[in-house]
Amino acid sequence: MSAGRLMLLDTATLYYRAFYALPTSLTGPDGLPNNAIRGFCDALPSLIRATEATDLICAWDTDWRPQWRVDSWPGYKTHRLADVADGVEPGASNQPDELSPQVDAIADVLDHAGIARVGVPDFEADDVIATVAEQWPGEVVIVTSDRDLLQCVTDDSRVRVLSMARGLSNLQWFDAEAVLNRFAVPPHAYADFATLRGDSSDGLPGVPGIGEKTAAALIAQWGSVERIVAAAHDVASDMTPRARRAIVQSAELIPAWAHVTKARTDVPVPQAPTSLPTAPNAGFEHVVQQYGIARIVTSWRGTLLA
Repeated sequence: MSAGRLMLLDTATLYYRAFYALPTSLTGPDGLPNNAIRGFCDALPSLIRATEATDLICAWDTDWRPQWRVDSWPGYKTHRLADVADGVEPGASNQPDELSPQVDAIADVLDHAGIARVGVPDFEADDVIATVAEQWPGEVVIVTSDRDLLQCVTDDSRVRVLSMARGLSNLQWFDAEAVLNRFAVPPHAYADFATLRGDSSDGLPGVPGIGEKTAAALIAQWGSVERIVAAAHDVASDMTPRARRAIVQSAELIPAWAHVTKARTDVPVPQAPTSLPTAPNAGFEHVVQQYGIARIVTSWRGTLLA
């Protein structure tokens, strides 16, 4: 691997944001909605410029709800499951009907453009991102709206997060200092912080009665969920009665939540990243015409495409 600045894109974050930001009345030559394709392709060069990246990986959710996470916590993302009674296969996410074919189209565009699209069976994009971020020898910027990926920020800020949570016109940088200022925990403790606080978007309830301030205070004093649970069971510790009671009551579940929340860093990532700009293959022009984005990808020249 080279030591340039790598942009790791949480791809689903961007195409979901594009889908909901633009109307489905926007269509391609086939008459099908292409709002997500348009928004995604329009935003990509802007993000490259914002990050000043020399290399790019679009991390892919090959498995958005891995079985090993469900085995740890059966409630993981259950609220995102589609209603089987509506004729959707069990285990499918409730992705809008108009979006599913556009996701395939986005994959098609990236592949023909020569941009690395990396997904690994049995792992989420978060795990791919965490693994590559740890292995990359140079600077890394993770582009996402997912707060869980703040756990990947390094204390020396070699790895940072550029958050789209407030929209593409209001991007927010998170280095180690910004994570500490916002959540009162260092990045390496963020996963434990999220375990205690909970995450409704992933179906993780957290410890009842433990909010962000209490979670941060517990981590500041004891450092990790393992030590917090041990302190809660130690009558000699100075944990407050309220926090002690809450932690003890959830003690059997906390390890499972922590296992689910922690992004894996041992994923067998199969591909090298893309050096920018890329050289698209012979089918690229046909693909962009097919999806009605030829005018949009002209903005890729010099940034994403040679």
